[in-house]
Amino acid sequence: MTQASLFKIPESVLVVIYTPQLDVLLIERVGHAGFWQSVTGSRDALDEPLAETARREVFEETGIAATPAQLRDWGLINVYDIYPAWRHRYAPGVTRNAEHVFGLTVPTTCAVTLSPSEHIAWQWLPYRTAADTCFSPSNAEAVLLLPRFVDSKD
Repeated sequence: MTQASLFKIPESVLVVIYTPQLDVLLIERVGHAGFWQSVTGSRDALDEPLAETARREVFEETGIAATPAQLRDWGLINVYDIYPAWRHRYAPGVTRNAEHVFGLTVPTTCAVTLSPSEHIAWQWLPYRTAADTCFSPSNAEAVLLLPRFVDSKD
């Protein structure tokens, strides 16, 4: 294992999973009570396509099997300071992450299968309530933009 592979790549995805009725899936992080969020995760390799990162993370964190074609790249990139609690996962000196926002429409709310090492609970909420529930400001902002992307769909 190389030194570089010991650390997370500071480029990730945020996937807002929602229904046509604008109900949004949120999942609660293990070890951080009240940290509700959409699906997130880092690239596994520098050459991993972002749509593949999004597909993989959705499946790993929820059990929802989506194809990269079902994921919609919203063309938004959030650059933010990595929370101090998670900086140890990154190479020394890395303090910022670039997060690419995707959306995934599912036909209706459904039960999900969580990764127990990452999340402990899930809930579907109307999008405005979901935005208020997100611990991350960039996640909340993405959820609030949801109607813009639903209205401009196909």
